[in-house]
Amino acid sequence: MCPVGAREKRGANSAPGLIFDDDDDVAPDVVWISRERLAKSLQPDGKLHSAPELAIEVLSPGTTNERRDREIKLKLYSRRGVLEYWVVSWQERCLELYRREEAVLKLYSTLYENDLLQSPLLPGFSCQLSQLFDEI
Repeated sequence: MCPVGAREKRGANSAPGLIFDDDDDVAPDVVWISRERLAKSLQPDGKLHSAPELAIEVLSPGTTNERRDREIKLKLYSRRGVLEYWVVSWQERCLELYRREEAVLKLYSTLYENDLLQSPLLPGFSCQLSQLFDEI
């Protein structure tokens, strides 16, 4: 089941700003952050100043955009303590799932339309990947 409308209760926010340092800020497409981290991270400027548990990027067309999401942001999120990072390719209709292992985000699996998306960060959450691409 892909829950819709539970974002406010669970701490998700679409297109949030993340500021790690004055010169180190990004805007992932979606994040999930626990209430505990949210209380410590959310500043008066409306931005998160520490890592969420989950960051999600939907690839935009172009090699520059793809490189930024698959390499630069992956390294940044890995350094800053994100526990999971999902890279969604609507063109290839797949999702690359990175999980923290030995203090680094590593590719855990690549999921395709027939696969079920689940995460230990989101107990009870499951989503048939094909549902993400239904409207494309």
